[in-house]
Amino acid sequence: MWEYEHSVETTASAETLWRHWVAIEQWPRWNAGIEKIEVDGPFAVGTVFTMTPPGEEPLRMRLTEVVPGRLFTDEMDAGDFVVRTVHALEPAAPGKTRVIYRTEISGAAADQVGPQIGPAITADFPDVVGALVRLAES
Repeated sequence: MWEYEHSVETTASAETLWRHWVAIEQWPRWNAGIEKIEVDGPFAVGTVFTMTPPGEEPLRMRLTEVVPGRLFTDEMDAGDFVVRTVHALEPAAPGKTRVIYRTEISGAAADQVGPQIGPAITADFPDVVGALVRLAES
């Protein structure tokens, strides 16, 4: 398995951050790694969305876990490996929220593909989380 985690503390409330997460159609406004996104249902387990990174092919993903106000997990199943990203909110220092993005690549081919694609998938996490935090704090 391949793993990576990035977290940031913010003064934005978990409720405010959560509102930005559940508005999937709005992600391209604050996430430069998304050119286009299409959602096939509500923000709930089982909902599929298709995300197109700039200049790349669309990626079909599915919400596999949703704990309102706290976390959600999306998953891309590539057959012999699965890319799973957990987006979590935790209480931090008084008046602060910790925003966590954690990606795991598992499955039969994870040891081969993880070190190759994992860094590319997660390279923009600091920028994405930073943009989300700036939006939520404004």
